[in-house]
Amino acid sequence: MESSESLRNKCAACYRQFNRLDHLVDHMRTSYHSVHEPTCGICKKHCRSFESLREHLIGPLPKVECAKIFSVRGCNLCLDIFSSPNALRVHRGTCQLSRGSVGGLVSRMASLGIQDELNSGTRGSQVVALGCKMVGGGTDGSLDLCARVCLIDEHENIIFHTYVKPQIPVTNYRYESTGIRLEFLRDAMPVKQVQRKIQDFLCNGEPTWKIRSRGGKARILVGHGLDHDLDCLQIEYPTLMMRDTAKYPPLMKTSKLSNSLKYLTQAYLGYEIQTGMQDPYEDCVATMRLYMRMRNQNHGMENYPLASDPQNRNNFASWRQNELERMAPEEMLQISRSDYNCWCLDTKESP
Repeated sequence: MESSESLRNKCAACYRQFNRLDHLVDHMRTSYHSVHEPTCGICKKHCRSFESLREHLIGPLPKVECAKIFSVRGCNLCLDIFSSPNALRVHRGTCQLSRGSVGGLVSRMASLGIQDELNSGTRGSQVVALGCKMVGGGTDGSLDLCARVCLIDEHENIIFHTYVKPQIPVTNYRYESTGIRLEFLRDAMPVKQVQRKIQDFLCNGEPTWKIRSRGGKARILVGHGLDHDLDCLQIEYPTLMMRDTAKYPPLMKTSKLSNSLKYLTQAYLGYEIQTGMQDPYEDCVATMRLYMRMRNQNHGMENYPLASDPQNRNNFASWRQNELERMAPEEMLQISRSDYNCWCLDTKESP
């Protein structure tokens, strides 16, 4: 049985124990615990990432009580806990996804070469996913050049697909993984034209400098390693409108490094991608599904959810130290806010 004094110095989120109350306050000041963190459905422990939660439930040294319940009623993909084994079986039918008809579509797209729906009815889609495949340039073929690009909407329909003609000569087509040959790029769309088309579509009539995170016309862009893809396409787009599965804290490793898209798809969607020749459509589908799964999480409502919001900047200010030390751990957790923009907020209106 824990003493009342030890409970006073125990974090209400991650359950870490501290010798002194001021150390707990310092921890809360820098940990940014919030309702948006992955949380164990059994003991309610907050984890920084789903990888950390996975270790807590089914890792080499899991919490024994939680692991026992999870082995019977837990989903190994979304890590949720269900009321009964039967409820878990029903859930797995929707949680376990598959590549479906991606493979057949990939082969058709290879011969199609280009599909452009940027000016059709798909203009209403506010969330799109981008995928690129790179060939090599430079003397050793190590310089990434975008040679194929795909955009899809949130229903996995192709909006735009084309081969791209790089501005400098290709020295390595990386055929084993890209399936791209010289003839595919000979009459392909120039990279500058691709850049203009995608940039105009993303901005949706709104000047780049005027784009804001909520309430505007610009589209949310989903992808994996978006900085690299946009750099290769010479596209500038505001970070606040990007949803990158390589940088989203809940999807990162416990070491705070990025997971590969291949791993994320296997671990959280339940199927394999990037086996053999790769297609940007398959990557688009995977990133969009990951985004939708993260966005559809049911988190608590907060008027000002970010630690950087002006209303929260003094929550753990040093001049409040004495007041904070008088608070119970649960009270400190109530005023703690996230240091990243949870994707569930994309479905909620700003205050």
